[in-house]
Amino acid sequence: MKKHAPLLLALAVVLAMPLTLHSGSLASEVLIFALAAMGCNLLLGFTGLLSFGQGIFFGLGSYTLALTLTRWPLPMPLALVLATAMGALGAAVVGWVAIRQRGTYFVMLTLAFAQMFYFIAYTATGLTGGDNGLLDIPRPSLTAFGQTLWPLVSPWQYYGFVAVLFLAAFWLLLRVSRSIFGRTLLAVRDNEERAGAIGYDLKLLKLQAFVISGAVTGLAGGLHAMMTGIAPLSNAEYHTSEMILVMTVIGGTGNLFASVLGSAFYLLLADWLSTLWPRWLLLLGLVLIAVSLGMQRGLWGLCEKLGALLPRGRSAPVAGSQGERA
Repeated sequence: MKKHAPLLLALAVVLAMPLTLHSGSLASEVLIFALAAMGCNLLLGFTGLLSFGQGIFFGLGSYTLALTLTRWPLPMPLALVLATAMGALGAAVVGWVAIRQRGTYFVMLTLAFAQMFYFIAYTATGLTGGDNGLLDIPRPSLTAFGQTLWPLVSPWQYYGFVAVLFLAAFWLLLRVSRSIFGRTLLAVRDNEERAGAIGYDLKLLKLQAFVISGAVTGLAGGLHAMMTGIAPLSNAEYHTSEMILVMTVIGGTGNLFASVLGSAFYLLLADWLSTLWPRWLLLLGLVLIAVSLGMQRGLWGLCEKLGALLPRGRSAPVAGSQGERA
C-alpha cells in the first residue's frame, strides 16, 4: 500500500477536482502545470539543478502542437508526441551546454537560454506569430478509423483526457524516481564530488535528467496550447519558467506528488485572489513570501508535520516521499 500511495494520492486529486471546482479549464490547467512542475522537480529535487529554462521546453511544446495542428495538419496524438519530442530535444541542447558549469554559472546559462529563446520566438513571426502567438488551434477529438473514441469538445471532456495523460506521466516519473537511475540522481544531488569519485558519469546523468524533464514539460506545453486554443508568446517568457519553479518549491522538492500540491495551490489561490482585488498579484506575492518563510520544505513538509501529530503518524509516517529530505 505504501508503495502505491503517491499514485493513489494523485488519483484522488484527479477524482476530487470535478467535484470541487466549477471550471473544467481551471482543473485541466492545474494538472497541466503539475506535469511541468514534476519535470522541474526531477531537475531541482532529485538532481539538485536549479533551472530557469523550463519555459523553453513549455514554449516548444506549445508551438510544436500549434504548428502540427494548424499549418501541417497531423493526427492529434501524433502532434502531442512531437510536442513531447521537441521539449526533449530542446532540453538536450540546453542541458548539453549548461551542465558544463555548476552553481551560479549553471543558473545563468539556463537563464541566458531562456532569454535567447524568447527573443527568437518574438522575432520569428512567420513561425511563431511573434507577439500575437499562434491562434485558432483546434481541439480535435480522439478518433480511430473514422470513429470518435473520446470527444474533447467540452472543458470537462478535455479534463478527462488530460487526467489520463497526467496519471500515465505521474506513474512513469514515479518509476523513474524509484529506479537505480533515480537513486543515482539523488546521490549526485547530495554529494556530486563523491558520486563522480566512485565512477558515475555526472554529465550523462544530468543530461538524461534534462531530457526527461524537457519531454514532460513539452507535453504540458502542448496540452496547454490545445486547451486555450492559442500558443502565446507568454508561454516562452521568463515568467513561465519562474512560475513553474515557484510551484515546484511551494509544493516541496524531491517528491512528485508535492508538485501537484504546488500547482494546485498556486493556480487556485491565484484564481480566488483575482476575484477579490484587481492587484491580486500583490496579495499572491505576500502569500508566497509567508509560505517561503514558514514552510521551507513546502506544502508536502507541512503535510508530513500534520501527519506526525496524528496518533498513527509516529509509527507509520506519511507514505510516498522519496528523496524529499533534501
